[in-house]
Amino acid sequence: MRVLVLGSGAREHALVARLAGERDVGEIVCAPGNPGIARIARTVHADLAHLDPLVELADREQIDFTVVGPELPLSLGVADRFAADGRLLFGPTAAAARLESSKAFAKAFMARHGVPTARFHTSDSLDDALAVVRSGELGSPVVLKADGLAAGKGVVIADDRASAEAAVAAAMGERRFGAAGERLVIEECLSGPEVSFFVVSDGTRALPLGSAQDHKRVFDDDRGPNTGGMGAFAPSPIVDGALHARVMHEIVEPVVAGMAAEGHPFRGFLYVGLMLTANGPKVIEFNVRLGDPEAQVILPLVDEPLLPILIAAAAGDLRQSACRMGHDRFVGVVLASRGYPESSESGQAIAGLDDAERLPGVTVYQAGTARRDGQLVTAGGRVLTIVGRGAEFSEAIAHAYAGVQRISFDGMQYRRDIGRKALVNES
Repeated sequence: MRVLVLGSGAREHALVARLAGERDVGEIVCAPGNPGIARIARTVHADLAHLDPLVELADREQIDFTVVGPELPLSLGVADRFAADGRLLFGPTAAAARLESSKAFAKAFMARHGVPTARFHTSDSLDDALAVVRSGELGSPVVLKADGLAAGKGVVIADDRASAEAAVAAAMGERRFGAAGERLVIEECLSGPEVSFFVVSDGTRALPLGSAQDHKRVFDDDRGPNTGGMGAFAPSPIVDGALHARVMHEIVEPVVAGMAAEGHPFRGFLYVGLMLTANGPKVIEFNVRLGDPEAQVILPLVDEPLLPILIAAAAGDLRQSACRMGHDRFVGVVLASRGYPESSESGQAIAGLDDAERLPGVTVYQAGTARRDGQLVTAGGRVLTIVGRGAEFSEAIAHAYAGVQRISFDGMQYRRDIGRKALVNES
């Protein structure tokens, strides 16, 4: 089977690596890919913001099945476009992708279907948003979210009224998040551990893929601004059988049923970002694709062929209710460029990658990289994810950071506490 993977990050590197060794997979084409992906698949240039050329690519390459990595093409309707061309693609339609592409839609949807989430207010104007934060009706601190896609950076947690007003002015007045911030969702700030929960859905059923815990803040001890993710570990030791069942019953199943009832069956990866509050799990956000860096630690957990699962879900015929999972632990550490997340440097030579990959229990996934004059260099904010594998989290952490120590580039920054929470909860 000829498979097309859309995307260029570490998530897509992990997807390609996972599919490459499976029996039913022939050639994998990745568009646009990255230098790491190019070592195990054929990469072709593509602009994921333009759909017609992607369909033409699939036609030209005689692709049998397409898997979408990032959210942008999904929000633009790549699934709709491929379906119109009679091509099988794993990923939700543009209407179903609104669970991620519009925070306002997602919150209103949850309210309609009784899915537990934070109290909220949606504002379409600067004056209305300022009035809400000044009223104090949602408490303090307060969370402000850009309605549209903002590459994981459209969320501000304001500790007091002054910082909330400044965040509103920056988003809606100064357009810090561009068009994504023209509408704001303002919500109460929930407290508790955060967990990412993943399922594959075929529009009527949902197959759990496991759980992970992400590290969004740029600095150790969860300090500094939010990023797209500085690391993750899986599986989450705080998700036991009872919590797993509760999330499926109270959140995942109502979401899948609700989308189907509203005429937009959800087929694809569904990522549920959860806050485990004193009153039970509540939804922070949805993603309509695998997270990054969570994909890099979730995909190795799946202990059976992934392609048949994705094909069955895309065809609306997912018959299995459980997925065989491995018993190892995985910890992923993101290496980012200087200035990330506000900015990033490019063109810095990366050394030691081959040495890291030779270490036992270490896998390196590339993201913001490029080849110039035969040298691997940085080409983005998040450059690499170093994943350690072990029978226990302590071993996985040791392997991940042993890999990190082998790699260097000018301006390299990373967190030194990825996985620490897993040790606390595992003991």
